[in-house]
Amino acid sequence: MTDFSFIPQPSTLGLYALASVALAATPGPDMAVFVGKTLGGGRSCGFAALAGALTGLLVHTLAAALGLSAVLAASSRAFGALKILGAFYLLWLAIGALRHGAALPLDAGKSARETPARAFRTGLLINLTNPKIILFFVTFLPQFVDAKDTNARGEFLFLGLTFIVIGAIVSAGVVAVAARLASAVKARPKALRGFDYGFAALMSAVAARLLWAAGD
Repeated sequence: MTDFSFIPQPSTLGLYALASVALAATPGPDMAVFVGKTLGGGRSCGFAALAGALTGLLVHTLAAALGLSAVLAASSRAFGALKILGAFYLLWLAIGALRHGAALPLDAGKSARETPARAFRTGLLINLTNPKIILFFVTFLPQFVDAKDTNARGEFLFLGLTFIVIGAIVSAGVVAVAARLASAVKARPKALRGFDYGFAALMSAVAARLLWAAGD
């Protein structure tokens, strides 16, 4: 019989999925690259950039699963401290979204000589070399893993892969409607504030959940 102990409880998985959708849908450097490459080289370049970014996320997922499970195995107290740090990091993201707003520089990646191979490399490098991505994985994933979990590594991998799948679906939709999205953003830039408030609210809720659990 197959062991599915690495799958979180439905309530935890649901909250994680909501947070992942919010993170994937909120404009940022990745989305700017996807839209820019699509506008500059067509959908093939947009999807190539997306494939590169997802490859980078896969590398971070594997590294996080190995590293975080090692931290948990070495010290549950250190792992708990990491979760608290993660809560404050998410609060910082929420405050930043409200203060600075979503940014979508649509000129990113535009080039008449754009090719899918070049777009793939750009997407890959923007994730592999971005310290914020590393910090995100180190602080976000632990919030949804119980320190007493006997299959923590499997759960970290499952959560990381789930985030990649959700990001792929959302980002593929962005690439598919890139031209319309760019026109809408240019015509109504203030409309992105809705993303900011929704993102801030969800990140604050996740952080509050963790801090409440830590106080028990």
